[in-house]
Formats: sequence, structure tokens, C-alpha cells
Amino acid sequence: MKRLMGLVLSLLFLAGCGGYWMVTDPTTKSIYYTEKVEQSKSSGAVKFIDAKTGNQVNLQNSEVKEITKDEFKVGVGKK
Repeated sequence: MKRLMGLVLSLLFLAGCGGYWMVTDPTTKSIYYTEKVEQSKSSGAVKFIDAKTGNQVNLQNSEVKEITKDEFKVGVGKK
């Protein structure tokens, strides 16, 4: 069920990729913050730039949640 919800949320955010996002890797429990997330149509993997490090991140399995600008600022630190 959780996986299905993640997929549904992924599809919803792809419609309007703008905003602020918290991406969680459920395997490592790592949390990333970004302003844009792209999803591969063929594999379902997500790709984004981590706002904390500036590094490009690719995750095969992820949980994506839209967050507020204030939550983004707290998660990233100064920006």
C-alpha cells in the first residue's frame, strides 16, 4: 500500500514539478531536499539535485513528499 501511495504521489508531482520536495530513501533512511524532481518513465527511478550538497542524486526506490518553503529552509539550512 505504501509503495502504491508513493507511486501515486510521484505521478501527481510530475504534473507540476515546481515547489519544494523532501525525498526519502527508505533503504538508508537518508533524507534529501530539492526544488525539482524528475522521474524516469521506463524505470520509475527519480533524479534530482540535493539542495544541501548540490550533488545529483538518483534513487530507484524513494518516497517523495511536497513540503512548504519554510520546511525546505529548515531542512536545508540557510539558502
